[in-house]
Amino acid sequence: MRTGAVTDERFPSYVAEQLAVLPGVQAVTLGGSRAQGTHTPQSDWDFALYYRGTFDPDELRSVGWPGQVSELGGWGGGVFNGGAWLTVDGRSVDVHYRDLDVVEHELAEARAGRFRWEPLMFHLAGIPSYLVVSELAVNKVLYGELPRPAYPSELRRHAPGVWRERAAMTLGYAKGNFAPRAQAAEVAGALVTAAMYTAHAVLAGRGEWVTNEKRLLDRAGLRAIDAVVAGVRPDAEVLAHTVAEAEALFAAV
Repeated sequence: MRTGAVTDERFPSYVAEQLAVLPGVQAVTLGGSRAQGTHTPQSDWDFALYYRGTFDPDELRSVGWPGQVSELGGWGGGVFNGGAWLTVDGRSVDVHYRDLDVVEHELAEARAGRFRWEPLMFHLAGIPSYLVVSELAVNKVLYGELPRPAYPSELRRHAPGVWRERAAMTLGYAKGNFAPRAQAAEVAGALVTAAMYTAHAVLAGRGEWVTNEKRLLDRAGLRAIDAVVAGVRPDAEVLAHTVAEAEALFAAV
C-alpha cells in the first residue's frame, strides 16, 4: 500500500483488522499518546495485541510490514514481553505482545495492593508490573473485549511507600558513595532515577495510571529536578548539596 493511502482516522482500524485475524489474538488496543489525545503529528502509533496461551511472532511477520519483530520474551521476559517496531503505510508503529493470563494475574495483584519492579529498555526507573493494568484503563479497545479497571484502593495505599523507599535508598547510596568521591555522573543518574521513583509514588497516591515515563515528572510536579541536576559538577561538597536539594524537593511533593 502506498504511503498516505490510509487516513489517520481510518488507520487504527486498518491495523487492528490485520492484527485481529492472527491466530491466538483475542483483542487489539490503541495505546500511547494517540489513545490519550496528547499526540503530535510526529507521534508514533502504539498498538497491543492480547493473546491467550501463546502467540507465534511469525504470524506477525507474515503480514509483511517492514521492521523488527521480536520473539516472545524478547524484551526482557517480564510483563512487557516483546513486540515489534514496524513501518505501516509510511507510519512508525509499535506493536506490543500482551499475554492475557499475565495481565489478569497482574490485575488481581494490583487489586490486592501488590506489584513488583522490572527493568525495561528506555525507562530510567524501570516499570511497575501494574503497567499492563494501566493500559487496560487508558488504552482504546479496537477489537475484542477487555476489562477497564478503576485504580485499586489497595494499590493506592501501598504503592507510594514502595516507590518512596526506592527513591530514598537511591539517594542514600549516592550520598554515601558517589558524592564523597566527586563522581558527578553517578550522582546525576541517581538524582534522575530517584525523581522518577518519587513521581511514581506521587501518581500512585493520587490514583493516576502511568503507562510510560515521557510526562511522568511533569505530571508529578517534579520538573524542578532539572535545576538540581544542572548544578551537578565533580566536587564532593557540591554533590552532597545537590543530593540534599533533591531530598527536600521530593519531600515537598
